[in-house]
Amino acid sequence: DVQLVESGGGLVQAGGSLRLSCATSGNYFSNYCMAWFRQAPGKEREGVAGIDSSRGTTVYADSVKGRFTISRDNAETTLYLQMDSLKPEDTAMYYCALDRWVCGLQNAQAYKHWGQGTQVTVSS
Repeated sequence: DVQLVESGGGLVQAGGSLRLSCATSGNYFSNYCMAWFRQAPGKEREGVAGIDSSRGTTVYADSVKGRFTISRDNAETTLYLQMDSLKPEDTAMYYCALDRWVCGLQNAQAYKHWGQGTQVTVSS
């Protein structure tokens, strides 16, 4: 089965940076999509950034464009989310997700594999 483990969250001041990592293991597929989602208390889970392994394309939520960058290592075992110019409204639990058939940021519940999440807190 697929295992996803996030790390890299923490407390940072507004304007600061963090890099989240999502280590993957287990049996998965040559073509798949991965994405970062986040969920703040009392809010729905929202897509932040996604990547399509077969096309090499990326997608970002409007709220993070120009500030966040999604990437993978060459071995495609780790997914990253570089977060710059952080704002208090970026505070949330961040999750990585993987699916063979589902891509993009619109359909969180359709992603089959999820990590346990890492907390990001941005102070003003």
